[in-house]
Amino acid sequence: MPHSFGYRARTRYMFARKFRQHGPLHLSTYLKTYKVGDIVDIKGCGAVQKGMPHKYYHGKTGVVYNVTKSAVGVIVHKRVGNRYMEKRVNIRIEHINHSKCRDDFLRRVKENAAKAKAARASGEPVQLKRLPAQPREARFVSTKNNEPTTITAIPYDTLI
Repeated sequence: MPHSFGYRARTRYMFARKFRQHGPLHLSTYLKTYKVGDIVDIKGCGAVQKGMPHKYYHGKTGVVYNVTKSAVGVIVHKRVGNRYMEKRVNIRIEHINHSKCRDDFLRRVKENAAKAKAARASGEPVQLKRLPAQPREARFVSTKNNEPTTITAIPYDTLI
């Protein structure tokens, strides 16, 4: 029997609520404020069928371009063939969360500003860029009371 091609086809686990997370949504979901330019993650919530995004957009991140009473418009870049198309999706607020993708960046911006201000006051240069993990420093291993041992394979021996 051929499978169906409906709007929510093959979303059995995608839109299912998590274990012990069933029932009505928390009020904090509705008390969050979204502004134009906010970065949001799209995550369809199975408890609310209205304003649910298409399964393609589940797990995608976009930028808010429009805010209404109970929904927001989100710009998502969708890969179509060999290009990315800007898609404008209207989604109810139950199905989006503020993205944490910029939290680390904004924290580093604040830290770097504080470091730069302190360096300007003291008059010495400071390194603000992130550096990859550097190789370990050279070290000397003494052989005094530490004889090197030769490691060899144990010859094969049957236990019968």
